[in-house]
Amino acid sequence: MTWLVTGGAGYIGAHVVRALAAAGLDSVVIDDVSSGHRSFVPDGIPFVRGTILDRELVERTLREHRATGVIHVAGFKYAGVSVQRPLHTYAQNVEGTRVVLEAMAAADVTNLVFSSSAAVYGTPDVPLVTEDLPKRPASPYGESKLIGEWLIADQARATADSDAPLRHTSLRYFNVVGSADPAVYDTSPHNLFPIVFEALLAGRTPRINGDDYDTPDGTNVRDYVHVGDIAAAHAVAARRLEAGDRLEPAYNLGSQNGLSVREIMDAMARVTGIAFTPEIAPRRPGDPDRIVATGELAARDLEWRNRHTVDEMVRTGWEARRAARAR
Repeated sequence: MTWLVTGGAGYIGAHVVRALAAAGLDSVVIDDVSSGHRSFVPDGIPFVRGTILDRELVERTLREHRATGVIHVAGFKYAGVSVQRPLHTYAQNVEGTRVVLEAMAAADVTNLVFSSSAAVYGTPDVPLVTEDLPKRPASPYGESKLIGEWLIADQARATADSDAPLRHTSLRYFNVVGSADPAVYDTSPHNLFPIVFEALLAGRTPRINGDDYDTPDGTNVRDYVHVGDIAAAHAVAARRLEAGDRLEPAYNLGSQNGLSVREIMDAMARVTGIAFTPEIAPRRPGDPDRIVATGELAARDLEWRNRHTVDEMVRTGWEARRAARAR
């Protein structure tokens, strides 16, 4: 039994590949390495270099490896940049998902775990985001992930009475951080952890965008979850779909409590041993005070839980980044 991991050479996808191996599940990777890295794919894992927009390639890979399912992680994940590049975002995330579904149908592959995003909710004004909250995405990226969920649900309905009904679930999460393998680290130029790491390595002072939010310490609160925990939930979802278990259409992989940007900065100084006082910059337009999701449904069905403290999140990410620098 083999699972195709689209985007398996990326930061999250490469961790998913490792989590599948730990769960005793084989995998094959498709990635165009536009933002991923071939070196992130472990030795012995079949790697196909190409785009998910190539339906023939996706279908051929599914057939050649006798795939039992797909974990669809590939996509353009930069919410801010998606505002400037909406057509590119839709091509990668909406058309890409449609092509994957079409290839799956042609190859009679019926299990799908979709890497969605809590960006589908936009900026909800509630203490905890639950799965049934109205969806109001605030960027083309969030919209593209929501449309991807719609495409999957529509295909499931269309195939429900067929010999090969689509069985699926979508996993929504916010800020994925840390590392579960020193060979893999977050290379995004837009995420908080790598931004701070790069500043510290370059001798610059990290900055906080706004300290006058309606939160206990004045900095905004976000949902930070460890990439190893995220990857493990994907593997559990795959195993359960493969076993024929029924899963919910979507799950939040949330921290329940959240962390403020200042708490992250304090942990950065504490763990790295580099003392600094963050510079305070103006607020970014549209940044809400707090966005945190509950993970109760995922805890019930996907063995989801936060296994890492904030210091462990920082330490594992920092060690992986420094290991990469030393290579």
